[in-house]
Amino acid sequence: MAGKTLNYVCQECGASSPKWSGRCDGCGEWNTLVEEAAPESAPKGLGRKKGRKIQFQGLKGETEHPPRQVSGIKEFDRVTGGGMVAGSTLLVGGDPGIGKSTLLMQVAAAVSKTQTPVYISGEEAIDQLRLRADRLDVAGATVALAAATSVRDIVSSLDDAGGPDLVIIDSIQTMYVDNLDSAPGTVAQVRTSAQELIRLAKRRGFALILVGHVTKEGQIAGPRILEHMVDTVLYFEGDRSHQFRILRSVKNRYGPTDEIGVFEMTGKGLAEVANPSALFLADREDEVAGASVFAGMEGSRPLLVEIQSLCTPSSLGTPRRAVVGWDSGRLAMIMAVLETRAGLALGGMDVYMNVAGGLKISEPAADLAVAAALMSSLSGVPMPPGTVVFGEIGLSGEIRAVPQLNARLKEASKLGFNRAVIPTPPRSKTEKSPREGGMLITEVSRVEDLLSLFADGAESAPSAIKQDRKQFRHG
Repeated sequence: MAGKTLNYVCQECGASSPKWSGRCDGCGEWNTLVEEAAPESAPKGLGRKKGRKIQFQGLKGETEHPPRQVSGIKEFDRVTGGGMVAGSTLLVGGDPGIGKSTLLMQVAAAVSKTQTPVYISGEEAIDQLRLRADRLDVAGATVALAAATSVRDIVSSLDDAGGPDLVIIDSIQTMYVDNLDSAPGTVAQVRTSAQELIRLAKRRGFALILVGHVTKEGQIAGPRILEHMVDTVLYFEGDRSHQFRILRSVKNRYGPTDEIGVFEMTGKGLAEVANPSALFLADREDEVAGASVFAGMEGSRPLLVEIQSLCTPSSLGTPRRAVVGWDSGRLAMIMAVLETRAGLALGGMDVYMNVAGGLKISEPAADLAVAAALMSSLSGVPMPPGTVVFGEIGLSGEIRAVPQLNARLKEASKLGFNRAVIPTPPRSKTEKSPREGGMLITEVSRVEDLLSLFADGAESAPSAIKQDRKQFRHG
């Protein structure tokens, strides 16, 4: 009997080769060829056989949409778009030790109040899972536990009409399919295992959650196609030195993307944070130079965070730029605009920037808040108390409008802020900015207009600050 034929398939372009080589001849990428079993030859004459006709249907069906599977954890349900959908697959990724297993154990315990959850671990034994449940104070929940790595065994155990409503696989990199010769965690095993589990979830109608390991770059390990196969991709983010954890949606076929849920790590697991803006600003000090409050949007949720900066004269030939929580390339662009359009002397300065609380910001609306923090640090003059800032900066120095202006201002007013620096709205815009609660609105159209916030304070600053900041502007 002939042995099994093996091919080496490139995981980037899909090119096939009969033997392994370090570089793919198709796309030129290195170390992308992975051993896979070649499909058996098709029976003779199969190409002449006609396939069955597909039944097409309209957009509007007669059956009702399946109800959402609400977990009861509001922050988790917010990120998933109002709850999990029957037959859908969620992929949860995050750094080691960030709390993925803790979160999903709490989700399983919350779901068990109304539905039947199953938690399958390929990394921990049953006793270890029970220890975590005791620590989280959910040992009394009716969650079915299993320690297994064989996809064939898992499919056989769950392929029943009266099966569970939720299945959690922790993690997909530990699963294996026995008809592949490659080791668990390889590209072929991860792709095939996920495909079999997703097919079972759609056939039986239960929600499936897959835990995915991440690489050193922060991306989910395994083939990129894994993120295309699933319905929702969630990233669990956070700095281990902070107690805050952010669950962020980067893909969701059944809800909005870029939605976040905020949790706080406690001794008994993850606690929901109902008002994250107040939590991120809890340790903020007023009258401190180099800090500004940014009113941002994370999905549909307004969020206020503090942006801190520090500008010091550099003793190095190439001044240092250190950024935490924001894009370093965008900081370089803002500094270039401030130096060229507003005349600020930043070229010989070491610049440090930090988003307080461990949150990562990618919204362009933070440009104006970053510019205000840099001006405040360079001049030694604090921002006016009770002020929030937001707006996008263009390369010519103009301040561009940002979406959801009203939601940002209402969140700031709710937290006691009485002044806002915002972009000048377009002349064609009919919606007015909310000014209730005595909030003073300062509209700016160029970065030079922002300097007026620090001009009066710079005149009344102590002489030592004036001497140190004499290079605040060129000339």
